[in-house]
Amino acid sequence: MDIIIKKFSELTNTELYKILKLRTDIFVVEQNCPYPELDNKDYDSYHLFYNYNSEPVSYVRIIPKNISFNEISLGRVCTKKDFRREKLSYNLLKEAINFSEIYLKETRIRISAQFYLLKFYNLLGFVQVSEVYKEDGIDHIEMYYEK
Repeated sequence: MDIIIKKFSELTNTELYKILKLRTDIFVVEQNCPYPELDNKDYDSYHLFYNYNSEPVSYVRIIPKNISFNEISLGRVCTKKDFRREKLSYNLLKEAINFSEIYLKETRIRISAQFYLLKFYNLLGFVQVSEVYKEDGIDHIEMYYEK
């Protein structure tokens, strides 16, 4: 299983459709959270995903700085249910951090993370920098990474 990294304009129609389906299946359907999944941030983002049998099974996007935050951001981190015990999200996030540092020359990353994932993001070097707040009805925190 390889990691694919593409800008929005490089994604095929099929890849984009399957990525949006994966994100919607997890964030809207599985988490029972109706919210605007299509937020116009995809156009400027890098899209990283693991493909398995031509299906994206784990995904994250790198959002350039000054779109979500002053720093670059990682978002829409998700892994298909059948693959969640394989550390794909962790490995994909490590790759996103490395890509940000090496190719984008960015060493500071800010994210909005679901609160229950605090320890997971701590393992990647992120620290909590805000109080808990509600986003789309789910507890979130702002987290910060700096190399």
